[in-house]
Formats: sequence, C-alpha cells, structure tokens
Amino acid sequence: MDHSLITTSTSLEGYRIVKHLGVVRGITVRSRSIGGNIAGGFQSLFGGRLSIYVELCENAREEAYQLLIQHAQAIGANAVINMRYDANEVMQGVTEVLAYGTAAAVEKI
Repeated sequence: MDHSLITTSTSLEGYRIVKHLGVVRGITVRSRSIGGNIAGGFQSLFGGRLSIYVELCENAREEAYQLLIQHAQAIGANAVINMRYDANEVMQGVTEVLAYGTAAAVEKI
C-alpha cells in the first residue's frame, strides 16, 4: 500500500473514494523489560527526553501501523482515511496501542 494514501483526513486530494470497506485496525500490547525500566528510571532522575520510553512508544506505534496496513490490504483496500492512534494502559507497565481508520478503495481523478 502506498503510504501517501493513508491519511488522518476524511478525504484524499486528487482521489475519488470508490468504496468504503469498513473500519480497520492494528493493535499491539507492549511492556518494557526490567532492564529497560531500570535504565528509564535512571534517565528520569536527570529529566529531559526519556529515550528508552520514546523508543518503546515509537516501536509500538509502528507495529500497530503496519498491522493496520495488513488488515486494510486483506480486505482489498488501497487507502485508509481518517486514521488515528489510541493508547490505553492495560495494567501498570503494559500499554495497548491501537491504529485505526476507514479502509477505502480509491482511484486517481
């Protein structure tokens, strides 16, 4: 899937939505290892950017995004509109990350 056809907008400029195919999603649940938590704890003592946790969050979002794309392709979509992320803490130290949107078949105008 062309990543330029995945948008947070409700339309794609230069394309016509031929068919809405429904909601698609990608979900992952992640936690940091004990070593990562210790390293993150040390980083937090000094303040500033917590790179250990930034990396965890980026990896979780990327995984959810890739799963969203796979779901969209599996139902015949070539675009995803109104794409969003959501995150919830499942339990202390365990976070769910969800990427979701509306799968669509689009054609260039």
